[in-house]
Amino acid sequence: MNTTPTQARQLLPPLVLACLLATWLVWGSTYLAIKFALSSLPPFFQMGTRFLFAGALMMAWMRWRGRPWPSPVEWRNAALVGGLMLGGGVTGAAYAEQSVASGLVVAFIAVCPLLITALNYLWGVRPSPLETAGIFVGLVGVVILTSGDGFSSSPAGLVAMLIACAAWSLGSVLSQRATPLAPGAMGYASEMVCGGVLLLAVSAVTGETPRWPPEAIAVAAWCYLVVAGSLVGFSAYMYLLGHASAALASSYTYVNPVIALLLGVALADEVVSNREWSATGVVLLGVVLMLAGARCSVRRVG
Repeated sequence: MNTTPTQARQLLPPLVLACLLATWLVWGSTYLAIKFALSSLPPFFQMGTRFLFAGALMMAWMRWRGRPWPSPVEWRNAALVGGLMLGGGVTGAAYAEQSVASGLVVAFIAVCPLLITALNYLWGVRPSPLETAGIFVGLVGVVILTSGDGFSSSPAGLVAMLIACAAWSLGSVLSQRATPLAPGAMGYASEMVCGGVLLLAVSAVTGETPRWPPEAIAVAAWCYLVVAGSLVGFSAYMYLLGHASAALASSYTYVNPVIALLLGVALADEVVSNREWSATGVVLLGVVLMLAGARCSVRRVG
């Protein structure tokens, strides 16, 4: 039976659609902002201050509106998920951007929805044949991407991206399946606070030293990351994880690589080879197959 326009609108509530647009468009630009901020702010310090500041702002707002503090268990969960998604995921990508083009970093991140689908298998959520095909196609694309000049010339960047994608995917699955956060925005705020504190501790241990005074472009990029990347983008993603399927929540990987690659080439003079463009296309084909398989599964269940 065909879906009418009215029914189609009902499939995606306005808030879910707005969150999708935020993750698609905002996150595609944040990786270039991270690269600009790295001119004065090293990765752990940059990410730690960003998330701690954004999380504290959001938590103060929620407390002013009368929301309760997270429980001890919810704080524990926030520390675990925040450590994985922010400490391992976002900061791993920032670390890789010190030696790898921002567009290639985002192209690599496109493997995350494939990993999330595979990890859900541990909770009895078995991928359909089409989803399985998407996982394998995407991994082939990643192999091609990592054999190009961008990653082969930076083994440290490659290792950082492997850790980043694994940590982000595991944190995403745990937040859905095993370690629930405090309800609503208070949960996102507690996760950012915990992740920020952890990252600042790592920054201190590793002896990072921010450049002072920082360059104006680094300050502007950091402010953009706090507002757009953390308060808007990350909160939108966490909302999607709680109110939509994992496949839909991770569909930002359709758009992000294209936006990031174009911005990196246009604004940061990054060089992307034809091989790396082709590899990005293969990775995205895997994501398309995986998401198509997820939709087919939903229709069969319904």
